[in-house]
Amino acid sequence: MNASTVSNMPTKEKILEIKEKFDVNVIFAQRLLAMVEQHNQFDEIANIIKNRPKPFVKWVGGKRQLLKQFRKMDLYPPHDFDPIHNTYYEPFAGGGAVFFDLLPKKAVLSDLNKELVVTYNVIKNNIDELITSLKKHRYEKEYFLKVRAKNMNKLSDLEIASRFIFLNRTCFNGMYRVNSKGQFNVPFGKYNNPTICDEDNLRKVSKALQDVKINVEDYKKVLNKVQKGDFIYFDPPYYPVSKTASFTSYTKEGFLDKEQIELRNTFLELHKRGCFVMLSNSDTPFINKIYKEIENEGVKINKVRAGRAINSNGSKRGKINEVLITNY
Repeated sequence: MNASTVSNMPTKEKILEIKEKFDVNVIFAQRLLAMVEQHNQFDEIANIIKNRPKPFVKWVGGKRQLLKQFRKMDLYPPHDFDPIHNTYYEPFAGGGAVFFDLLPKKAVLSDLNKELVVTYNVIKNNIDELITSLKKHRYEKEYFLKVRAKNMNKLSDLEIASRFIFLNRTCFNGMYRVNSKGQFNVPFGKYNNPTICDEDNLRKVSKALQDVKINVEDYKKVLNKVQKGDFIYFDPPYYPVSKTASFTSYTKEGFLDKEQIELRNTFLELHKRGCFVMLSNSDTPFINKIYKEIENEGVKINKVRAGRAINSNGSKRGKINEVLITNY
């Protein structure tokens, strides 16, 4: 199909053609079309896709590996979400894989992890200074331990962001874990030549974040902001699949039965308000039970296959089931 043929197609057909040809989601396809509306050239679209940003941190449980599966199962994004007039919310921002896949025009990212949110905002507002700082770090164990031991409360936002990215890139498996005092305690990772400063991608991320609101706040705050038709994706700390599986604590408070039920109730409230809601979690009896209780409201429990990269028992690494809860 040539450019002139595309220009004569109805807008909806153009978006679907871009979606299929470039294997992207509908929301990003719509944005791509708007960016090249005057030319309608596939080579221009291909160049934009090639230069799109990707998550700037390694994040255990990141959704990048699953997004294509979500699309093929027709679970994401919601067909009727209007990215021009409505807003995308990601209240457990983490690595932001879904945001970077959608790149919606209107978005709000939030997380209780202050270091993470500070880092997002420094990338957004002070990218040159951050890159300069990142280039000063060294991949050495003693240096790593020295940086890890620093008190975040005594650092500037720039220093917090630089430290956060350095530790993420050089710690074991890109994990983020804190102890009961809220102190980062992941050990040094062994790599051949880790990329501490991916300047090219960081600049792309900075550009993508310019119109995005990024806040430190509890996920329930989303209830004060959403409007009918908004799209909310929850990727909370997963419910442990066994008594020994809760090795990753993103905040010192933890996120177990009580917190998961509160999140389920927030999901239901958003559903009743006419929002599109999607939520990821572990495929455990408890998680299935609490969402099965609201299936009669129009909520669906979907099963997806995800890779597990971290387990103390090597034989247990590989593909496992996760749930993807949707209300559409």
